[in-house]
Amino acid sequence: KIYSPMTHPRTGLKLFPALATALARGYATASTDTGHSTPGGSFALNHPEKLVDFGHRAVHEMTVQAKALIAAFYGNQPSKSYWNGCSTGGRQGLMSAQRYPSDFDGIIAGAPANYMSHLQPWSLWVPMAVHQSEASYIPPAKYPIIHKAVLEACDALDGVRDGVLEDPTRCHFDPKTIECKGADITSCLTPPQVEAARKIYSPMTHPRTGLKLFPALEPGSEMGWTGLAGPQPMGIPVDTFKYMVHANPNWDWKAIDFDKDVAAVEKLFAPIIDAVNPNLSPFFSRGGKLLMYHGWNDQLIAPRNSVDYFDTVRYTLGTAKTLDAMRLYMVPGMGHCNGGDGTGTFDVLGNLERWVEQGQAPDTIQASRTNPARTRPLCQWPKIAVYSGIGSTDDAANFTCKVAP
Repeated sequence: KIYSPMTHPRTGLKLFPALATALARGYATASTDTGHSTPGGSFALNHPEKLVDFGHRAVHEMTVQAKALIAAFYGNQPSKSYWNGCSTGGRQGLMSAQRYPSDFDGIIAGAPANYMSHLQPWSLWVPMAVHQSEASYIPPAKYPIIHKAVLEACDALDGVRDGVLEDPTRCHFDPKTIECKGADITSCLTPPQVEAARKIYSPMTHPRTGLKLFPALEPGSEMGWTGLAGPQPMGIPVDTFKYMVHANPNWDWKAIDFDKDVAAVEKLFAPIIDAVNPNLSPFFSRGGKLLMYHGWNDQLIAPRNSVDYFDTVRYTLGTAKTLDAMRLYMVPGMGHCNGGDGTGTFDVLGNLERWVEQGQAPDTIQASRTNPARTRPLCQWPKIAVYSGIGSTDDAANFTCKVAP
């Protein structure tokens, strides 16, 4: 069997510990630098062909050549081929399903950066909210008080006070509840900071039409806000516009125009980098299986981006056909690809193997954490884990998956 693991979200480079894990499970593994070996976006300056490599061609060529090498060495083609990626790797997995449906038998796409033409401007929309003025900036020292207020308002909505929101979409927290009554101190937000926080919790919209362009960070994600809302924006979106959209290394991120620049990045990325095509019939019809997951506390890619893509597939192909070959698991409390306060450790590859090779479609996936020791079921979206009311809330056996009322 052949296995291709995730790539680093900044560089596109393969994460070699994942290769070692797959080798230990008996896989032949493959990796690619997607056409560049340096961090940042300067590789694409005046090299549009390298954007095509990064967008889709490199992973496909890697897969074709890897299968040929495996066949030459072992005398047989691999019996099954899998992709497992998160962030950029998640986008690459969806791209493979959409553009090269015969490359893999099973695909794991975690927290996919698949809507790049909107993700990159949104990744500057968030810092713009806190850098609108000097008064708008929310120092990281205030993140804990926002997070605490969110938990006080919404933690009990799922029936268990455990520091984790099972379904943040049900939480309608207003930062104004912790607005300062007097002087600016660490335990409250000033009026400009309240407005900045409200914008972080709100989708990016088109400045002329009001159309939603990209969803928002969710309540519960506050402890990770430094990634997008810290002193400086992330390098990835800045480099996207510097080197790829404007071909101007001196471009200032604060000059972004969320009308014209969004149109420009759409024109560039939509044909070669975006992986948003909902028609997965070619992949599904040959028996391909797609397993997606996304942490609700993701601080770098809005979690509802995965929900939106799953829903467009379901609307396009119908619920029955979609669920026969695709699953989405939203992970409470988990950050970007891993980490966070939830049960973020789970065997996603084992579940995909059993689905592809034995026809055992996953229903729930058991997840765990070690400190504190806890297990919970991960539920197929839109279901959430609901406590039975009996037994330990740290034991998955005392939860069932239900659609929230």
